[in-house]
Amino acid sequence: MERRLTIMLLVPAIVALMLASGPRSLAQESASQPGRRLRPPSRSAIYNDTASAPGPDLQLLERDLSSQKKQIVAANMNLTDTEAEKFWPVYDRYAADLAKIYEAKLTVVDEYFQNYQTMNDDQAETYLRRRAAVEQQVMQLRLKYLPEFRKVLSSREALLFFQIDWRLDLMINLQLTPAPLIDP
Repeated sequence: MERRLTIMLLVPAIVALMLASGPRSLAQESASQPGRRLRPPSRSAIYNDTASAPGPDLQLLERDLSSQKKQIVAANMNLTDTEAEKFWPVYDRYAADLAKIYEAKLTVVDEYFQNYQTMNDDQAETYLRRRAAVEQQVMQLRLKYLPEFRKVLSSREALLFFQIDWRLDLMINLQLTPAPLIDP
């Protein structure tokens, strides 16, 4: 649980820093047409850890992260009022479903942190399969929602949304990389 709180506190800071530095995907770069950089939201998305901590209220932290992700999406989508009126309800359903998957991912990662030093071969394989299943669930969710987003966005706008979503997911996954490597 302590690790989960740490992850939830650090993710917003990392997201804001990476967006502020304007990371680019190598696949986006082109000599003829430069790629577009993600813009951070107009107000800071960094979690203020100088204030007294809200306690171990994970739901509050998850809402904060969710809000920051929504701000980043809003800052980069350039939706008209009409588009936004249709887009945000679909996004909210998607984000709620994605949050459930992220909760499962954090559970799997927490269990790894608790057991990696004593894992036997069967437990290691189980971890790998569970982690892969969670990653598959994320992609399946994206594919499930693609038609929903296409009802309210053009194909190019839907692609932009999913590119933003992928980058945010990569940033969250970067927070999981400090997990110690297992000693074979």
